Amino acid sequence: MNDLAIRSLLPIDHYTGALVGRIWRPGIGPAIVAIREDGVFDVSSTFPLMSALCEENDPAAAVRGAPGDYVASLDAIARNTVEQSRKNDAPWLLSPIDLQVIKAAGVTFARSMLERVIEERARGRASEASQFRDEVLDLIGTNLRNVRPGSSDAQKLKDFLLSRNAWSQYLEVGLGSDAEIFTKAPCLSSIGTFVSAGFNGASTWNNPEPEVVLVVSSRGKVCGATLGNDVNLRDFEGRSALLLSKAKDNNASCAIGPFIRFFDDNFSMENIQTMDLTLTIEGPDGFRLTDVSSMTEISREPLDLVSQAINTNHQYPDGFVLFLGTMFAPTKDRGTAGMGFTHHVGDVVSITSNYLGTLTNRMKASSDCEPWSFGFTSLMRSLHDRGLLGQRPS
Repeated sequence: MNDLAIRSLLPIDHYTGALVGRIWRPGIGPAIVAIREDGVFDVSSTFPLMSALCEENDPAAAVRGAPGDYVASLDAIARNTVEQSRKNDAPWLLSPIDLQVIKAAGVTFARSMLERVIEERARGRASEASQFRDEVLDLIGTNLRNVRPGSSDAQKLKDFLLSRNAWSQYLEVGLGSDAEIFTKAPCLSSIGTFVSAGFNGASTWNNPEPEVVLVVSSRGKVCGATLGNDVNLRDFEGRSALLLSKAKDNNASCAIGPFIRFFDDNFSMENIQTMDLTLTIEGPDGFRLTDVSSMTEISREPLDLVSQAINTNHQYPDGFVLFLGTMFAPTKDRGTAGMGFTHHVGDVVSITSNYLGTLTNRMKASSDCEPWSFGFTSLMRSLHDRGLLGQRPS
């Protein structure tokens, strides 16, 4: 990762926001940190777990008022996070979440909904996607932005497609009243910025999915947001939607970060709803792709997605995070005409928001990424050894 990536880690308003993260402290373990203008401060003595901090009535005020031990400058920690040059006796950044369940909403943008239909028609074969793209667009059209899921217009479109024998499971969750909400990855398995992200090496058609990730308490209250890359295998899911778990949940395939930004007077759900995400892919072969996604084009209200994730049927006692979906489904050929985009090992993927900073990862096969080894038992042992297990915020 270069100096530009490190400088763009923060939001455009730098330290104005209430920014929190997690770092690895050698000889200690994972620590909750406040990102402040004068450095990175360990606030674990007050908030041993990020999930506990997110349960506060006002997490932004809580973290601003929490005493902390100075660890290092953000620049020093960020530079040491880069795998290729990391020193294991100095701290580095982790994914900013811990015990929260990692949930995701799918098919929430019209553009990506159409690409899911195309994947299904092509049975996961990239070579046939172009043919089916023309067929689907001729039948459905592209002007679906104003068709609200569950509305009478959506029902009319559904009836029309059924009459043409053209219905799809993706159109059902894209147009119907029930959203697609799935579990992206196990708790504690997500990775942070400046480390390798993974895709299943057996896949030949895959892509990043840049998304806003809401941070939600056990009470269903959205307390902040971060960025995420919901790495996706188009060939696996296209062959069968029942392969969703193999398409989505692979080692290092869930990147979240760089930090959580809590809601306060400077950042709210209104900012989420109008936010733009910029995706940049830079390949070792000289390939470069840049695209912008706007949250104004989401088909479902973010708070509706939250209410479909947590309710009387689903509870999350340690809270959860929710990927809101993406409109990014690249069709630009990379190499062979008609084959579209797929990752190459070594691709550097950067997802940027003015409000949330930049999440950057270099792509590898999941089998070549660092194995996930620090789970619940390791975390509980670490908290116990530090005298933090069972501690409650004052």
